[in-house]
This record gives sequence, structure tokens and C-alpha cells, in this order.
Amino acid sequence: MPMGNFETFKLVNEGNFVISLRSFQGGLEYSKYRGIVSPAYNVLEENAGQNRMYYKYLMKSKMFISELQRNVTGIRQGKNIDVNDFKEIVLPIPSLPEQDQIVKYLDNKLAKINKFIKAKKKLIVVLKEQKQAIINQAVTKGLDTKVKMKPSGIDYVEMIPERWNVSRLGYMGRLQNGISESGNFFLQGYPFVGYGDVYNNAQLPLKVEGVASSDCQQQETYSVKTGDVFFTRTSETIEEIGISSVCFSDIEKAIFSGFLIRFRPIKGIINKGFSKYYFRSDLIRRYFTKEMNIVIRASLSQNLLRDTPVILPPIDEQEKIAQFLDNRTKLIDNAIERVIKEVELISEYKKSLISEVVTGKVDVRHIAITNDQASNQEFGHKILGEEIMELVEEGDE
Repeated sequence: MPMGNFETFKLVNEGNFVISLRSFQGGLEYSKYRGIVSPAYNVLEENAGQNRMYYKYLMKSKMFISELQRNVTGIRQGKNIDVNDFKEIVLPIPSLPEQDQIVKYLDNKLAKINKFIKAKKKLIVVLKEQKQAIINQAVTKGLDTKVKMKPSGIDYVEMIPERWNVSRLGYMGRLQNGISESGNFFLQGYPFVGYGDVYNNAQLPLKVEGVASSDCQQQETYSVKTGDVFFTRTSETIEEIGISSVCFSDIEKAIFSGFLIRFRPIKGIINKGFSKYYFRSDLIRRYFTKEMNIVIRASLSQNLLRDTPVILPPIDEQEKIAQFLDNRTKLIDNAIERVIKEVELISEYKKSLISEVVTGKVDVRHIAITNDQASNQEFGHKILGEEIMELVEEGDE
């Protein structure tokens, strides 16, 4: 903590509950630590000999959060909980033995659910890594495993197919920084491609959210045309620098942000589909990491981008690689989407389970807690998991 007067701060002991500024969205927080909080927070201490773990579950339940939302004052970001009204909330108080049983039951069930979620999230990471490996292989080695190879001349790529070339980005087209304006310029007008549009999309969406009151000259200078590649120019971390997005169709009267750099390639030198994969491959990340100096805020210069080496297959081969990667990555993206849906479903089940048990809708008083308590639930999700892996294996074949 910075030096200062802490007299107004509030002490939090282990086992206390804290009403945070966003508690009406996510329930009360249970503290595992002894420390202090800002005067803006409220601290609750149990003093009636209850099982605190029962209330830890209760105060994260849908029912309780719904009740909290009825005690919110203010609008938008200024919302806060009216503590005087909050103190009048009626809480269910089972007997202490039943509280203990509820905690044991939920601990057992949630341990298995959390294990399932952790495994699925790990699977998502593996699938994303597999996708990136396939892209890296295709854009550096091509699709023919028997083709004759030659040294690439690039530090981080040893060999490339003999027919391929290496060029600097600056020889392949023109670079242009985006427009720098502020205030009312962005309240209304024509399409505006922002940092998020590029960072979140390998392929630039036709309909962007931003608008700007640009004139005809600005729309000409900062235009967004088919084949343009946009790079994120500045960020707090190098991981977010040089992230690219390719425009697949002209966006009429659009301009782009000063936080971006546009690369407009010479016609016929690089396929837009190949660009989409190449400029988001690990090759570009390695180059930027190696060459970029970071002081406080990372920034990508035109000079650095201009010197970026680009591996260029013949244009017909670029098209084949792009088609191959479209098909291959779609399989993996579909698999990832299915796993994400599984995680969402089981997470929703987890929330519902907590709410139903802590409010007595599900009676667990006479349920023996065993290790196979969630076997039926896990079996259903195991089948879904096997279907996903079959889909991935189908793509490998």
C-alpha cells in the first residue's frame, strides 16, 4: 500500500464477508485473509455460531444475488448497495447439522464439477495450440511434405520450399498510420475501424461498431480496402502489439484508428486468405519480440514493420494453403466452440445446484457423501467430450 493515513480503512478478518462495489452482480466475497479494505466497502462478521462455509455458498447463490439487486441504488457505473436495506434481507437458517451436511455435499459435488471445467479449459488450450501449429507448418513449409527445401535466411525459420521467396514487407506495399482525432469527431458519421476490431478479428468485419465524422479527403487517405492488412500499433504489452486483421471486402467511406497501421500490398503479390493466417502466425510474434524495445509502453513503428521478413509462396500455392487452413481450422474452431458450450452448461448447472441446495429445494440431509456422487452427471459430459475428440481426430485423418 502507498504511504498514507489508514485510520478510515476497515479491518477484515479471515472468515469475514465483504460487500464489494459489484456485489449486486456477483454476491458477497468470503475472505480467506486478514487485512484492510477501503471505507467504500462493508464488512460482515458472523456472530451466531453458524457454519460460515454454508453462508459462503448462500451468498453466491442466484437467489441471494437477486435479493441484493433489489437493494441497489444509483444508475450505471454508480450503482451501490444500500446497506440499511441490505440489513433487512431475510436469510434461511437451517440447523447447524444441516448446514454442515449442505457444505459437505456441495464441496463434494463442486470438486468434481470444477475438475471437469478445468479439464475442458485445458482441452481448449490444447486445441488452440494445435490450430496454431497447423498454421505455422502450412505457412512455412507448405502442403507438400516431399518438396525440395532451401535455407530461408531468417533466424527463426531454418528451411523453406525451394520455390518460395522471402521479401521485406516494405517492398511489398505501402504503410500508413491511422487518423488521430478526439472528442466529438467520434460521436457520429461514417464507419470507423478501431483497435478492438483488429485485435479481436483475424478477418475484419464488414460492419464495425465505431463511427467518425470524416470528410472525403480523410476517407481517401485512411480508406479500408480489400486486401489491406491492419496491425495494432501500440499497447502496454508486447503480446498485444502487431496483431493483424485482413480486410476481405471494401468498407465504404471507412477510416481507421491512429492506434493502427495499414499495410496495402501491391496487387497480386499476396493472397488475402494467406495474409490472414501468415500475419497471425508465431513467426510474426517471434520477430516482434526479438526486435522490439519496450520502455513503458510498447509501440510498433513503420520502420520495424517495413523490415519485417515475409515468406512468400507462389500466388497459386498461397491460395491452396489458405483453402486448406480454412477447412482445417474450421474443424478445430467448431470443436473449441462445443467445448466452450459444455463449460457454459456445466457452469450454469453449478450455479443452479448451489441455489437449490442452500435454499432447501434439494434436500441433502440423508444423502451419503461418496466419491461417485456425481458419476451420472460426469458420464453424460464424458460422452460429449468423446464426441469432440472424435471430431478433432476426424480432422487429423
